[in-house]
Amino acid sequence: MPLEWVSLLPTWLVAGVAMGVAVALLIAGIFVAGDRLFPTPSPDRRRRIDGTDRRRAEIRTYLETVGERYVEDASVHAETVAFYLPERAVAITFDPQAYFAIDGTDTHAVLCEHEMPASALGRRLPFDVPEAGRRRSTAGGESVGAAFSRLGLQPTADAEEVRAAYRRRVKDVHPDQGGDSESFRRLREAYATAKEHAD
Repeated sequence: MPLEWVSLLPTWLVAGVAMGVAVALLIAGIFVAGDRLFPTPSPDRRRRIDGTDRRRAEIRTYLETVGERYVEDASVHAETVAFYLPERAVAITFDPQAYFAIDGTDTHAVLCEHEMPASALGRRLPFDVPEAGRRRSTAGGESVGAAFSRLGLQPTADAEEVRAAYRRRVKDVHPDQGGDSESFRRLREAYATAKEHAD
C-alpha cells in the first residue's frame, strides 16, 4: 500500500526526498568519522578557581588585613555561612536565604554579592574597620596601587576612569594590535584589580 502512494507522487518529488535522505546520511557519516578520527579531548579535571573561591580568598585576605578573627563555613542559627566573626557575632554570607534567616536574630548578617569587592565589606560591617585595610588587598598577585599605576591612574580613580584607561591601553598591548600576550595578561589583571577597588 505505501508503494502505491509513492507511485502516485511526482518523480521529481520522490527523487528530491531520496537525495535529501542520502545527503543527510552522508553528513552524519562524516561527523561520526570525524569524531572517531579526531576525538574531543577529555575536559581538564583539575580544580579550577571559580568566582566564589576567588571572592572567598579576597574576603579572607581582607579580614586578615584588618585583624579580624573568623571561622569559615560556620553554622549560625541552622544556616551555613561563608565567614563568621565570633568576637563580633557577625555572619558573612553569599546566600540571600541564609542572610534573611539570620538577619532577625542576635547575629548581625552581612550579604555579599559575588561582584562586590572585598574592600567594600568594611562599609557593611557593624563596627569600625581600620581604613588601612581598604587599599591593601591584592588580586592576582598585583597590589592595588600597582594595578592603578599600570593603567596610568591615581588610586582615587572611579570605575568609569578605570574602564576608559583600560580601553586606551588595550589598543597598544593586545596581541592582535602588535602587543605581546604577557603584557596583555598583566593589563587584564591590573584592570580586574583596579575595577574592584575603584571608588
